[in-house]
Amino acid sequence: MILMVRTFLESFISIVMALIVPITTALGINTQKPQIDPSSFDNVENVILLIGDGMGPLHLEAAKQERNITLALDEIEIEGRSRTRSASSLTTDSAAGGSALACGTRIINSTLGVYWYDVFGLESKPLSITELCQEAGMKTGIITTDDTSGATPAAFSVHTCSRYDTIGIDSQQLKSDLDLIWGGASDYVTKEKAEENGFTFVSTYSEMMAVEAGERSYGQFENSTWHTEQTDAETPTLSQMASKAIDILDDGEEGFFLMIEGAHIDKRSHDNDMAEMAEALEEFDNTVREALEFAEKDGNTLVVVTADHETGGIVLNDDGSYSYTKGSHSSADVPVFVYGSHSFIENGQTVENYEIPIRIAYSLGFDEDDFPKEIFNAWIKNTDL
Repeated sequence: MILMVRTFLESFISIVMALIVPITTALGINTQKPQIDPSSFDNVENVILLIGDGMGPLHLEAAKQERNITLALDEIEIEGRSRTRSASSLTTDSAAGGSALACGTRIINSTLGVYWYDVFGLESKPLSITELCQEAGMKTGIITTDDTSGATPAAFSVHTCSRYDTIGIDSQQLKSDLDLIWGGASDYVTKEKAEENGFTFVSTYSEMMAVEAGERSYGQFENSTWHTEQTDAETPTLSQMASKAIDILDDGEEGFFLMIEGAHIDKRSHDNDMAEMAEALEEFDNTVREALEFAEKDGNTLVVVTADHETGGIVLNDDGSYSYTKGSHSSADVPVFVYGSHSFIENGQTVENYEIPIRIAYSLGFDEDDFPKEIFNAWIKNTDL
């Protein structure tokens, strides 16, 4: 029976590969490990990765015009670009885009942390940067203005063939080794389930602020956290969550990795709502400022700000205004801002999206044998037949 199951699985994977390889070849999508020298990177102890979901270069300019503001991002000296695409399309979705930023490999749209040639993760899966840091004893955290089961937070915390498997994503996150996961509430996550898995359940600003260093916490906020001001006294903003999370995670000798997502840049761009997109981006930038202030004081923290893709196809009009041209994702390159390292990228350099977590790993002192890395399923590879 075991032999029959294994033969079926191997045959299925072979069929999937036969169908997908021509597509990826035709599209010119490179899924191979980049040639990067790990020893060439400045080493740091902590990493804060901020992802403005859907944030293209012109989103920044449009938000500055709409809100009449300057951005903390403009103060960062090193800026490059990331080439966004997936293993199945020149235009990535958030699941594949987030997974590229988490696992160092391109995968198929709508999947999370599984290889493009094994979409069900039957044989193996790619190690995420989050898991790599956990193996090294680092503290790890995820913050989002989306639901915690959303595509981007899921990309850094689970492995599944479908971004729409909310219960499966919630279940994996509850059983994960994350020290902190905060975002919008999910129906499956309850106080009881969180506490059963070693988390302190957090649902209000007061409860969040009461979390202490060394305490694992699961935040489920009922109201929106993407606004520049609190919508009520017990709903934190993204920048408030980030400030508190950094304070909590910065307590170990091995350092920490924190991923922060501003999801509503994307959500409001899907609606072509320029005003609300600009507010969401301003709050995301407030969060960037919190990260930069910590990094400047700490002196040993890498801050990377990027996006998983561009949403809305924003253009600059002849009259100097900005407008949307679509309600979906585009294949445009997105910004990469870097603070805390002069070797992460060169100013003006364009890199592949999947290179970013690899460069983060090397900045933390890992080498090419550590990351990117394939994790084999023992029950497939080591079954004694």
